[in-house]
Amino acid sequence: MTTATTYTIAVRALCEFTAKSGDLDLRFTPSPTAREGIAGHSTVTARRHDDYESEVSVSGEYRELTVRGRADGYDPISNQLEEIKTYRGDLNLMPDNHRTLHWAQAKMYGWLLCKERELKQINIALVYFDVGNQRETVLVESISADELEQFFNLQCQRFLHWAKKELVHRQARDQAMEALTFPYTDFRSGQRSLAEAVYQSAFTGRCLLVEAPTGIGKTLGTLFPVIKALPRKALDKVFFLSAKTPGRALALNALQHLDIDKLRSLELVAREKSCEYPDSACHGESCPLAQGFYDRLPAAREEAASIPMLDQPRLREVALNHRVCPYYLGQEMARWSDVIVGDYNYYFDLYAMLHTLTRANQWKVNLLVDEAHNLVDRARSMYSASLNQIRFRRVKKHAPKRLKSALDKINREWNQLNRAQEAEDYAVLKSLPVAFLGSLQSATGAIMDYLTEHPTATAPDLMPFYFDALHFLRIVDVYQDANYICDFTWDTPPSGRKGSELCLRNLIPAAQLAPRFETAHSATLFSATLRPADYYRDLLGLPDDTQTMEVASPFVAEQLQVTIASNISTRYRDRAASVMPIAELIARQYLARPGNYLAFFSSYQYLNQVLEQLRSAQPELPVWAQARSMNEPAREEFLHRFQEEGQGIGFAVLGGAFSEGIDLPGNRLIGAFVATLGLPQMNPINEHLKERMNERFGDGYNYAYLYPGLSKVVQAAGRVIRTEQDKGVIYLIDDRYHQRRVRNLLPRWWRLQ
Repeated sequence: MTTATTYTIAVRALCEFTAKSGDLDLRFTPSPTAREGIAGHSTVTARRHDDYESEVSVSGEYRELTVRGRADGYDPISNQLEEIKTYRGDLNLMPDNHRTLHWAQAKMYGWLLCKERELKQINIALVYFDVGNQRETVLVESISADELEQFFNLQCQRFLHWAKKELVHRQARDQAMEALTFPYTDFRSGQRSLAEAVYQSAFTGRCLLVEAPTGIGKTLGTLFPVIKALPRKALDKVFFLSAKTPGRALALNALQHLDIDKLRSLELVAREKSCEYPDSACHGESCPLAQGFYDRLPAAREEAASIPMLDQPRLREVALNHRVCPYYLGQEMARWSDVIVGDYNYYFDLYAMLHTLTRANQWKVNLLVDEAHNLVDRARSMYSASLNQIRFRRVKKHAPKRLKSALDKINREWNQLNRAQEAEDYAVLKSLPVAFLGSLQSATGAIMDYLTEHPTATAPDLMPFYFDALHFLRIVDVYQDANYICDFTWDTPPSGRKGSELCLRNLIPAAQLAPRFETAHSATLFSATLRPADYYRDLLGLPDDTQTMEVASPFVAEQLQVTIASNISTRYRDRAASVMPIAELIARQYLARPGNYLAFFSSYQYLNQVLEQLRSAQPELPVWAQARSMNEPAREEFLHRFQEEGQGIGFAVLGGAFSEGIDLPGNRLIGAFVATLGLPQMNPINEHLKERMNERFGDGYNYAYLYPGLSKVVQAAGRVIRTEQDKGVIYLIDDRYHQRRVRNLLPRWWRLQ
């Protein structure tokens, strides 16, 4: 671990810093999937004799540096150290700067091994293994220990200037954190107890699950104590992870209020939001920001590291100053930042960059998971995969002749599955379709070979299908019968031949999430709706010693009038009859107390029915509505209508962009109507989910329907009271709100009428 006097770095990270040069080049290079890479390493080492040593741990020092890593293999009989690299296709297509990096890593391992075993000379081998034909290409150099020591020292010298600055930064950061005080005169009600619990969690290295009401300042109340814990627990980094843009904006705002110029904070954004040349490919011959990227990166990195707050605009400014890609500069600065704010996927996704870096560099990190009630559905999505036959047919139609045979085989196997399910609109397959998966595996290999030889190929939809197929096969690798179903759905287009969609559907993401939590030193998951705690512990794979906490609300019942409209049913069969009573209720409340209101519905169809009825009956009432697929300016325009002195009713869909993560204090919002229990649609998929939840946890209906539904309701209702001075009304429209099991999931401070 890095301390105030020594800097520890992995061989790979050191070489990536010192030995990379030239263009950023993401053209199709002969690289296999992660699964193929692991299998390739195993194949190579299995071919060696019994005395062969695999995964050889080595470490050494150079002045203030400690360098460590694991060499792929060492043959003591031939005195040969091997660095194994897997590939596909034509090895000559591998960029020169990749080969240079591989040699650098191998030589670094070579010196560390020579030093530990007192060797005067060693054979250094790059073993390139073609996963397609299972053949090895071995490049060998016999190098003296003296030469390797010189190379090792040179790389360390190149990094040492940066390492010394990092040590100074770490010391200054830790001293500043020790002296850090809360940025306000006092904590809000409930915020202090939240901060104390989060600090204790970071100090003990445990997970904490916190339900805390909206409006108490959860973002600052979690960031402040974890940042305070950085020096005392020698933490390397804090990852603040959120499901939506507003949560990340709140985190950046909280960091600005802390005003710590010794702390490096970084905002990670999606590639499509930061790309300067979206019509160009990611290589030096196409994109000017990729050309010479690694040659200009050191200066860009130096400037970026001097800026405490690298939000998206500031990162872009630095990147363009040095003519490098903003997105990949952000990826680089993730290695050198103290607090990283980003989406869930950066740590929890199957290919998560932050999780990979944490493991590779053995960082001690603290996770802050914002609005954690969203993580269940997001994780299910991350660990699921689907393939659509209608889209596949377009790929097949326009594919190069060389790929026709492989794609025809997929089509035959797919049609075979269709014939077996002809009578079903939806079906869960009893087992994975082995023959189909075999054809898919063969086709991805053929497509990879083709694309490596034709990196500028423009066959329509081929690349998206290739990546979808790869993801599908990677999900097969983690597929577990207890946590997944493989389902089949017919897709019938308005015109043309129908096809099917195959989905590897994750139902319980715990098995994939658990290793992520184990990798972290500690984690705090927080939200206004995390009830019951067992539901989240079970589905998120939290450790057995996870602590739970419910922060008391600073609000009182007198601030909020909560009325159950028990004479109305919003069940699907009753919706037509409910439209007029709901419109009358909304109009009655608005006319009695004009102001800003939000009305939430279970679907756009239901929303529009009530909206049309209200406009017809009360055309003078100011109303506006959420539309499908609203872009960011449209969402901002919707919210802009909620002014302090404004009046009107905004119609929105429960669980959408306006039911959580927005802040409308004071008279910007004085009431909400929730015309639904938020229950997921009853369909075959959710019914299978209910059955699986019942098998695993004995509580199928609640786990599949009630808990996720009521979480959305409480989130939406939580938009009304944001401060201790706010007052407002909430109408819960459905007779089922009187049921005990439903009322038990509502905030305790509400007084139901």
